[in-house]
Amino acid sequence: MIRLTVAQATLRFLAAQHTERDGAEHRMFGGIFGIFGHGNVAGLGQALATEAALPYLLSRNEQAMVHAAAGYARASNRLRTLACTTSVGPGATNMITAAAGATINRLPVLLLPGDVFATRVANPVLQELEDPRSYDLSVNDAFKPVSRYWDRINRPEQLPSALLAAMRVLTDPAETGAVTLALPQDVQAEAWDWPEELFGRRVWHIGRPRPEPAALARAAELIRRSARPLIVAGGGVIYSEATEELRAFAERYGVPVAETQAGKGALPYGHPLAVGAVGATGTTAANALAREADLIIGVGTRYSDFTTASRSLFDQDAQVVNLNVTAFDAAKLSGLQLVADARAGLADLAQALDGWGTAGVYRTMTAELNRAWDAQVDAAYALDGTPLPQPAIIGAVNAAAGEDGVVVCAAGSMPGDLHKMWRPSGPGSYHVEYGYSCMGYEIAGGLGVKLAVPEREVFVLVGDGSYLMMAQELVTAVAEGVKLIVVLVDNSGFASIGRLSESVGAERLGTAYRYRGSGRYDGGPLPVDLAANAASLGAHVIRAETADDLRKALESARAADETTVIYVKADPHVDAPASEAWWDVPVAEVGSPARAAYEEAKRTQH
Repeated sequence: MIRLTVAQATLRFLAAQHTERDGAEHRMFGGIFGIFGHGNVAGLGQALATEAALPYLLSRNEQAMVHAAAGYARASNRLRTLACTTSVGPGATNMITAAAGATINRLPVLLLPGDVFATRVANPVLQELEDPRSYDLSVNDAFKPVSRYWDRINRPEQLPSALLAAMRVLTDPAETGAVTLALPQDVQAEAWDWPEELFGRRVWHIGRPRPEPAALARAAELIRRSARPLIVAGGGVIYSEATEELRAFAERYGVPVAETQAGKGALPYGHPLAVGAVGATGTTAANALAREADLIIGVGTRYSDFTTASRSLFDQDAQVVNLNVTAFDAAKLSGLQLVADARAGLADLAQALDGWGTAGVYRTMTAELNRAWDAQVDAAYALDGTPLPQPAIIGAVNAAAGEDGVVVCAAGSMPGDLHKMWRPSGPGSYHVEYGYSCMGYEIAGGLGVKLAVPEREVFVLVGDGSYLMMAQELVTAVAEGVKLIVVLVDNSGFASIGRLSESVGAERLGTAYRYRGSGRYDGGPLPVDLAANAASLGAHVIRAETADDLRKALESARAADETTVIYVKADPHVDAPASEAWWDVPVAEVGSPARAAYEEAKRTQH
């Protein structure tokens, strides 16, 4: 037996956890982010100070640390993650937003918030939520709906089963997301005699479940009967490392591949069957094929409203085959369910379809649609002006990223422009958080990506609105010596919502960063200097005005060893090429001239 506190035992257990897939083993936890307060300093804080079990990382914001953990997990194809500890109260609840993002995006993160005293002898303690219905409730109960597994450790002997349950969920591709273990502050510091085997090296084997034979036969029959199939590749293709199987399948049978936000890069730009983004932020090539498709083959996608253009994109009579490791997602769009790992499922489908293939005319049409879209992107990337149009900024960053770059973004107008225009070099080169579209993710997420893949250049694209919500992890990057290239795009407000606001009759209310004028924010521009702010946080800053300035700044940033912020103003009134697809945002029935167009679009929804 080994006598340790609950906090010490937790860290020692986590340090011994590994994952294995296809013979390759990985240490599950690359470290633990933490901000200390009275709710965790004497427990996990003391354990981290005296135990060398896990590397400790100091974050500046609790939400940001979870974003960084999610970025780390995604860049690691869900085989590794980071743990996060906070104090009780606001430190804990600050994590809830990012926990929701991790769960929505099917990414494993482990949260260890402090909690109120299990013994209750000093109630109410500082930052305790007093609920007259039960003394057992605390603010940590708010994590339940955004966690895939939740537990509160009220006694030391509860810890082993809770830790094992947490690992089961974190390492299960079909169940993974945020896991929360609430740790009362008195219990964290309590000692117990633990069995030695609790801390032994444990390997969690991540299998590749194969499709059920009868379901595979039904799927193969549907595909054989199709003439215009389209693959929709989601994040599951990337996470299961199935990109080679996807390429081989598409080439063997002549099936074009469209991509969701999470699946972008499943095929590299330039592949003749890669038609790019699909849906509301898609390419005209992918969306034209989606409208004409008689069969949609979804691989590892959860079919968000952007992917399906709010269920208006695919033909109502089109058949659907869904290959997904999660039965919940495989059942969407009333599709034929092929519940399996993406790599294993694609390999089995390829064998079952031997002798079938699409007609040459379909492949020719795919190539023609691709060429037409490429011409539009070339023209958008070549736009010029002062301030620079956002498509030109994206084009310059795309060129600078090269083969080893990773672009990171999350919210505003840039994710849509990136989805349709960015030319990925392959899997792992594109990292846009769009399941939750969480403003503030960008810099923190970029930090997590860089920690996971330090050999790659990480380019963070962030708008001024998102930057002002969460820029402080620049300090963490500087302190840790983690190099990021941050392109800070100043639109003087919320460009994306401004455009949407105008389209639905909300008159761009509250979307411009200006002084209050005649009752609204229509006065002069605010004297805010975001570049100076970034410099004050320790980053090297370069201001760019022209396209040539931006290219030189990106070259300089690549050559540097330190975190660099490139500040550039953008023209929010120059749009990227249109996707020619719809997104369902309700329009007021009274007082909005856009209502008639909305009702017309609703008729295409099914």
